[in-house]
Amino acid sequence: MTMSAQPLSAARIDEIMARQPDVFRRPFHKRFAAPLAVAAVTAYCIYAFWFFSIGQVFANGNWNIAGTYLADWVSYEVRPDIEYRDGEIEVTFPRFSPLGENPDPDWIETEQGTVTVIVDRPTDNSASAAPASGSFMSPNSDATLTAEDNALDGDAAATPADEGFSFMSPNSDATLTAEDNALGGAAPAADEAVVTETRQGVARALVTIYERGTIDVTPDRVIVTRYNGTLDVLIDRENEQVLPQGPLPEWASQRAPGAKVFIDFGFYGRAEIRHREVKVNRRFLGWENFVFDPASPYWGLGFGEVMGKAFGPPIEEGRSNFGIMWQNIVYNAEWQHGDVWIKLLQTIVMAFVGTLFAVFIAFPLSFAAARNITPNRFVNQILKRFFDFLRSVDMLIWALFFTRAFGPGPLAGISAIFFTDTGTLGKLYSEALENIDDKQREGVRSVGAGPAAVQRFGVVPQVLPIFASQALYFWESNTRSATIIGAVGAGGIGLKLWEAMRTNQDWENVFYMVILILIVVFIFDNVSGALRARLVGRQAG
Repeated sequence: MTMSAQPLSAARIDEIMARQPDVFRRPFHKRFAAPLAVAAVTAYCIYAFWFFSIGQVFANGNWNIAGTYLADWVSYEVRPDIEYRDGEIEVTFPRFSPLGENPDPDWIETEQGTVTVIVDRPTDNSASAAPASGSFMSPNSDATLTAEDNALDGDAAATPADEGFSFMSPNSDATLTAEDNALGGAAPAADEAVVTETRQGVARALVTIYERGTIDVTPDRVIVTRYNGTLDVLIDRENEQVLPQGPLPEWASQRAPGAKVFIDFGFYGRAEIRHREVKVNRRFLGWENFVFDPASPYWGLGFGEVMGKAFGPPIEEGRSNFGIMWQNIVYNAEWQHGDVWIKLLQTIVMAFVGTLFAVFIAFPLSFAAARNITPNRFVNQILKRFFDFLRSVDMLIWALFFTRAFGPGPLAGISAIFFTDTGTLGKLYSEALENIDDKQREGVRSVGAGPAAVQRFGVVPQVLPIFASQALYFWESNTRSATIIGAVGAGGIGLKLWEAMRTNQDWENVFYMVILILIVVFIFDNVSGALRARLVGRQAG
């Protein structure tokens, strides 16, 4: 027998609608529930966007600095200064340069030539003005200070000659140059000249940032090349001005006429052209001196050379080369591997001990807080409110409190985790106890078992897998939380992380510690997940 679908007539449809009006005429809120929900979410997002000024935040954000910070995570900078203050080129590096002592990188080339330098020596009396009594020299001294002296030490002011006053002794004939007076606020002096000398010296320095990005420095001019663009900058050291020739390209900027010029080389670095020096920041991909610092005898060697030296003749009498190598790695001055590893271990111990103590306290108290285990309403309410108090105060607040009480260190972190987790686990454990199956407890009681035996054999087997699973989860979670509370002084790697961030320069160290934290959290997450799966699976079986 075959059946075929027959189209409904209009009269039949009207009849069905009349019999079932609720099906065909749903209430307004049911018919438009989905559009109304979308409209409500959209309106809330618009309100949040306006209330928190998200658009203004994005507009005012300094994305260049954010990009620099991200680049610092995976790279390092070498910061040479190309100085030409006295008319001769001098390349200097910071005291703790990643290139070690007396660096001579191949990307900085210097060229000898004839230079005219300012000499810091006294001038002849005939070139001086009338003796000024405000002298810093000895009695009857004819020495003069140059403009450069006063530019560096211009906080001392000389007194007019007619006052007859000297900081050293009376009757001193020492004079200051006219430029000294202009920069340092000294008394006027007439027709003073800066003494110079022509000699052979470093006349040019060429800094190669990358293949098509260079900085060509001479005492009077700096030429910057970036890809196909060139910027020519004149240096007016006498008037302390930096004068770009022509319009600035998009990769260069100057805040005011005559002020220093900023050069952006993108990821490869940046530079600042000043009236007496060029400050260069050259960026290299990677982590500098990660294994050995410049003080190590293994620094700068390849893997094969390190192994050859480790198996070679003793470096120090009475010590093995491998022992020296391991000590150099652990006590690396720039990366401080040993200290970081100890702080990471402190974080793990803080999380473990704090969670363990919380379980020990929450386990017995939860039996007293459960209504079906302890039928005493007063005790139930007191303990539940106690749990609420402990968990309502955030772990970070507890950490601040205990840091003031015990001082910075792991004890404050353990106490903060212990207090917070005691409240949270106590609540979870008591609720789990209130939802057990009473049949198993009644069965144990029916054979004449005492109250303790009833709880031991009728209750604990039901809740123990749940308790253990929750404890493992909190241990895993506290491994992450211990890092945060460590930043406020509660010990562990969090404090080390915060110290590195405060310098605003060691972002590669920050990334190194973040990677270690991620590895530990990953391992603990997998171990905890596997143990919890076995416990829950055993309970289900």
